[in-house]
Amino acid sequence: MRRLWNPGYPVDVGLTLGALRMGRGDPCHQYGPDGSLWRTALMATGAVTYRLRGEAGGVEAEAWGPGADEMLSALPELLGCGDRPETFRPDHPVLEAATRRLVGLRVPRTGLLFEALVAAILHQKVSGRDAGASWTMLVRGHGEPAPGPRPQMRVPPSPSDWLGVPPWDWRRAGVEPSAVRTIRLVAGRAAALERAAGRSTEEAYRSLMSMPGVGRWTAAEVGHRALGDADALPVGDYHLATLTGWALAGTRELDEAQVEELYERWRPHRYRVMRLLELTPSAWPPRRGPRMERPPHRHGTA
Repeated sequence: MRRLWNPGYPVDVGLTLGALRMGRGDPCHQYGPDGSLWRTALMATGAVTYRLRGEAGGVEAEAWGPGADEMLSALPELLGCGDRPETFRPDHPVLEAATRRLVGLRVPRTGLLFEALVAAILHQKVSGRDAGASWTMLVRGHGEPAPGPRPQMRVPPSPSDWLGVPPWDWRRAGVEPSAVRTIRLVAGRAAALERAAGRSTEEAYRSLMSMPGVGRWTAAEVGHRALGDADALPVGDYHLATLTGWALAGTRELDEAQVEELYERWRPHRYRVMRLLELTPSAWPPRRGPRMERPPHRHGTA
């Protein structure tokens, strides 16, 4: 199935959906040689593989699988039609330059709370590199082959598939026991989560925060992936204080309360500010040492 969507404003597919990628090896998110973006998803109507490419007349989309019609219908929301970047006032030289450079960046809304929640839980207390490696190993092992012309890709596992992951696969993937317990818990409540997503953003957050193991940081990570929430600032993020302090305050020494206070001026675009900084290499402080060493028990390295 095909669709050409002309939003009437710039949309950069790669920039907008780049935050959904779980590491370089993500089997659900790949790029074609022509610059097109290929993704998979498990929609309510079934699995889907879709290909997106920006064209002069808008965004060209192709989709395969039982979830194709649902995905194409949701394409505008996926690419941020509900986002309002035009109301954002950068009010800082770094952000002003980033806004001019990153034209077409929008906050996506997948509507897939459970998928986004599993990804966020895998990120808890570990580096992004380790979370991506865990996701890749588990999805390759327990996700079904993608429909359409890219069977080497995988569709994210269903809630029942996540519940069926054996203990040794969690261990091989390096997932912390606390994260395993939380994923199994939310997999048992996935239907209620998806119903909440269809009501309102506030209801979705209430459902998320009612689950043990899901706090403000995890809920915010879901918010900017699945709910299109441009204000979903993940307070407590490992890099947030350093990145914010260096780029916006001229210091590395910011605590969590100071970060929150600093971001207040940009409501309701706090996540947008963070994303602009993430996509601005010059905003990051220089490294003064090697990367943090990975624990030897992760991903079969012991």
